[in-house]
Amino acid sequence: MAHLTGKRVAILATNGFEDSELTEPLAAVREHGTEVDVVSTNTGTIRGKNGHEAIVSRSTSDASAGDYDALVLPGGVVNGDHIRLDEHAVSFTRDFFEQHKPVAAICHGGWILADADVLQGRKVTSYPSLRTDLRNAGATWVDEEVVVDQGLVTSRTPDDLPAFNAKLVEEIAEGKHRGQTA
Repeated sequence: MAHLTGKRVAILATNGFEDSELTEPLAAVREHGTEVDVVSTNTGTIRGKNGHEAIVSRSTSDASAGDYDALVLPGGVVNGDHIRLDEHAVSFTRDFFEQHKPVAAICHGGWILADADVLQGRKVTSYPSLRTDLRNAGATWVDEEVVVDQGLVTSRTPDDLPAFNAKLVEEIAEGKHRGQTA
């Protein structure tokens, strides 16, 4: 079960994250032996839209994609909107693609992918209201439970978390993907 031992995962979130979209991927990757840091635009503690609190390990200005094996972008309208306005968060996200590392985004977490300019020619899914934004950023948007495209894992809503988490773990285990580029 601990086939991800020694791997490190960053979860990029801020206040207003969709609680289950942070807690369930975090539990899934920890169950397989990873270390997890919550990286945020804020310091201290962040709060999900339903009240879950998460302790921030690093700020976006201090975080480096080189320190991690994968990135998770949970949703939440407020979370996604605020994260994509932070230049350090956008750069941090883009760096994972430049380093060919797995990235997983669910629901409104896909917004930061558009701002990081990493969607050209990629197949993705998200919460339906992001469809036009992601298409305008160059992606092919589909309405599917989970989509995997060269190390990029995307899903629509909390209902998709079991499939999302399974593919997240699988992509981390596979490691770098040459097709995962910015």
